[in-house]
Amino acid sequence: MIKVENLTKTFGPKVAVNDVSFTVQRGEVLGFLGPNGAGKSTTMRMVTGFLPPTAGRVTIGTHDMLEDPVPAKRLIGYLPESAPCYSDMTVHGFLSFAAEIRGLRGNAIKTAVHRAVEMCFLENVLHQSVDTLSKGYRHRTCFAQSIIHDPEILVMDEPTDGLDPNQKHEIRQLIKRMGEKKAIIFSTHILEEVEAACSRAIIIDRGTVVANGTPQELKRKAPNAGAILLRVNGVAAEVVTGKLRAVDGAERVQLVKDENGTVTARVFPKSSANGEFSKAVGAAAQGWRVEELHIEEGKLDEYFRSITASDTAKK
Repeated sequence: MIKVENLTKTFGPKVAVNDVSFTVQRGEVLGFLGPNGAGKSTTMRMVTGFLPPTAGRVTIGTHDMLEDPVPAKRLIGYLPESAPCYSDMTVHGFLSFAAEIRGLRGNAIKTAVHRAVEMCFLENVLHQSVDTLSKGYRHRTCFAQSIIHDPEILVMDEPTDGLDPNQKHEIRQLIKRMGEKKAIIFSTHILEEVEAACSRAIIIDRGTVVANGTPQELKRKAPNAGAILLRVNGVAAEVVTGKLRAVDGAERVQLVKDENGTVTARVFPKSSANGEFSKAVGAAAQGWRVEELHIEEGKLDEYFRSITASDTAKK
């Protein structure tokens, strides 16, 4: 449904997006993840035809965005950054207007507005003017305009920006449900959103794609993924680390904490270590007062930091 090929955007000497390629299929929710200034919003704007690329190609369905923009844009619902809308209109008036400019007429407008209002929980503010809305309700109103024509493709830039925790949960669940039938891409810098709503994620840093995979695949690449964390009480730190280094298959041992008689250490296996490694670590701790022993599941935020931190931060 969305095919992006070698997309590049420059602003004078600055390269904002550099040779980015990816696809999004129907039934897929793609999280576009990256630190502030990474090029997420610029990419969204090129995908939706709001900005022309310096180089590369965007295909929406079967339509080239540059050569055939009108039918391409008909397939898209777009929620831009900062959720712009007409503040002098009521919520009902704004959504009716959005439906009309999307080509809906007569009863189809009424049906579309009712559906969008219900999906975005806007019943209580339907006849308020947009300028009297809280930031959260304003954002919901703009979300509603993006789905007013029931598009096959949704492109959203920071869709939960300004929402409270309950509203964020509602929108994430809505995105997940719609993603079963639509092709959805949304940009975010909130890692928990990727795990909550996305079937796949791309991480972009300094305009370049640095990772692409399911949330589980990316978590398995985290620095501590597969390591064994051990916490024992009443044993000296040097004894713990020394014995763990001698475990067959151990690549290195990291002393995490030594405090009040409790020692926490992390053991990293060699790439050739097999499933018996955790048993070997457990055997090494025989006779110790073990408070915790488990294989660590990688964390998305750890992997994100490991590949997007500046060179200075990594050192």
